[in-house]
Amino acid sequence: MRTTVGIIGAGPAGLLLARLLHNAGIDSVVLESRDRAYVEHRQRAGILEQGTVDVLRAAGAGDRMDREGLPHDGIELRHDKKRHRVDFPALTGGRSVMVYAQTEVCKDLIALQLKDGGPLLFEAEALAVEGAETDTPRIRFRHEGREDVLECEYVVGCDGFWGVARKAIPAELTKVFERAYPFAWLGILADVPPSHDELVYARHDRGFALLSMRSPSVSRLYLQVPEGTDAGSWEDEEIWDELERRFETDDDWTLERGPITQKSVTPMRSYVHEPMRHGRLFLAGDAAHIVPPTGAKGLNLAVGDVVTFARALTYRKETGSAERLDAYSETCLRRVWQAERFSYDMTSLLHRAPDATPFEDRMQLARLERIAGSRAAETDLAEGYTGFPFE
Repeated sequence: MRTTVGIIGAGPAGLLLARLLHNAGIDSVVLESRDRAYVEHRQRAGILEQGTVDVLRAAGAGDRMDREGLPHDGIELRHDKKRHRVDFPALTGGRSVMVYAQTEVCKDLIALQLKDGGPLLFEAEALAVEGAETDTPRIRFRHEGREDVLECEYVVGCDGFWGVARKAIPAELTKVFERAYPFAWLGILADVPPSHDELVYARHDRGFALLSMRSPSVSRLYLQVPEGTDAGSWEDEEIWDELERRFETDDDWTLERGPITQKSVTPMRSYVHEPMRHGRLFLAGDAAHIVPPTGAKGLNLAVGDVVTFARALTYRKETGSAERLDAYSETCLRRVWQAERFSYDMTSLLHRAPDATPFEDRMQLARLERIAGSRAAETDLAEGYTGFPFE
């Protein structure tokens, strides 16, 4: 097989890149190791930044999102039973976010790709990227029980942290920056309408809690738990009791309970791999960087990466200049590090470390009071949450 761009991974990054390239008249092939059902049902992110929403609309993938997604103009911060709403449009010149699950983004992009895009091969396991330093890189992959080769002009690895793309960059050329956090998130899906119309981020002495949603009838909630926690060790009523405790307010707000349909534990880490490009191999999304989910940045960073690549390759096609492709890593990393900073700040603001001192507790509370009392501090949070601009 031969194509211009070989894309490894059919998550939102790989699928969106294929769509952007198709719209620019550039052919691609997408290789995905899992089957279609798995891709369309794996639970991941649910918050789309303003820039991501705009890109999906411009790519022709926003119709169902606009019908079924839930626009959010703010979030609520809670501590010491107090509530403070951060108004995004008022602080950012009109920017907001959209609650629309990654599963739904993937369904929309898969449907478009199969309808009028290039080849999308499910159960096609990428085995290795070869010749990244040459003008003709190759992806060795296994599909339908036999090995094959995809010859490309460019390879984009959207295959996550455990994929093969990053491994093709020589170790002596790389720098890795990472931090592991001593806590995790116990997440649940519950068949109950959300107890608030916007996301609620709660700082509590017993740990962080987040009230989110997937739809008007399905709630998504999280509890800070010790690292290594087994989701099955928590009984349903125990989870609801702890959520109620951490979300408690001085007014008459109540947490609605319902059947829990799914439990999972998400580890917390920050990770950046530099560079994000080697020859004609480009990394995007979790293949290059991971953020703790507190800032809702993972999917949105991946979108920024593939938008940057698609624009750079389109520029090469139109002008013959590789200037923007050559600057891909540097361009992406500027945005990546700002998102890493924001995610780290949100995590350290709201989570209680196992060995936290009274001084550190008071510092968290002082930071929250500063946000509630300072338009400048509040604006910084709102700008970071709604998304850093694509360059």
